[in-house]
Order: sequence, then C-alpha cells, then structure tokens
Amino acid sequence: MSSTVSVSRDIAASPEALWAMVTDVTRTGEWSPENQGGAWLGTATAAAPGARFKARNRNGSRSWSTVSKVLDATPDRRFAFRVMAGPIKVADWSYAFEPTADGCRVTESCTDLRPGWFKPIAKLATGVADRDTHNRAGMEQTLERLAAAAER
Repeated sequence: MSSTVSVSRDIAASPEALWAMVTDVTRTGEWSPENQGGAWLGTATAAAPGARFKARNRNGSRSWSTVSKVLDATPDRRFAFRVMAGPIKVADWSYAFEPTADGCRVTESCTDLRPGWFKPIAKLATGVADRDTHNRAGMEQTLERLAAAAER
C-alpha cells in the first residue's frame, strides 16, 4: 500500500527562480539532507519528461545511488520524477509551485511505491525504518534550505 507525504512552504522568490533551482538535479545536495546531488544520464541536460538522472544519497554512514525518470517538467509549475532501484519502483517525488502575493508556495511530495517485501531491504541499505517520518523531516529541511538559498 502506498503512502504520500507532503510539506509546503511559502518562499519569497518567483516560481520561475524556484523551478530552475529544483530542476537542476546537480544542485539538490545544497538543500537536501539526504540527497547529495545528481547527474543527468544519456543525452539529457535538463528537466524534460522522460529524461533520466542518477542521484547520490547518504544517511549517516550509509550511501546509495538511484536512477530517476522525469514524469513532469512543466516550467514554473511542477517537477515530478520516479525513483527506481533497478526494476523496482521506489517512490514518486514532486514539487508544485503556486504563485503567492509575496513569491511562491512550494509543495514537496513523496509517494512511497515500494512493495512490502522490498522495505526491509531498503531499511538495510538506507538505515531508515520509518520512511514517511524520515521524508517529512527531510522535506521540511529541504524547503527551509531552498528558501534560504532563494531569498539571499
């Protein structure tokens, strides 16, 4: 059974600026406490549906990488991608950008797609037993750091 966690934050920056920051997967490590950044794969050089990227992740002494495929890259509105571990669907992540009077509301969401049998394996690899709680805390930190970088 899949579960979804979402966190929102109002940021004093334009949707255009925030979308550009979030879709630059090489910079994700600047604000994410778990993701250490990524690199586009194949001929991809920017966010576009179907583009793939490899991400490096770390939790304490554990590190791992994943490959993701961009599902949606609607400029200034939405960025979504699916994380895979080989043929196994791990999670769908998305960022939605909604203009506000003072900038933009950014909503980061994650839907856990892992099959039940895969969760103990993922716990061994990542050190995370309660992925929803872990992701919520990470999203709050990510949006806080994104806001700090964008509002400079």
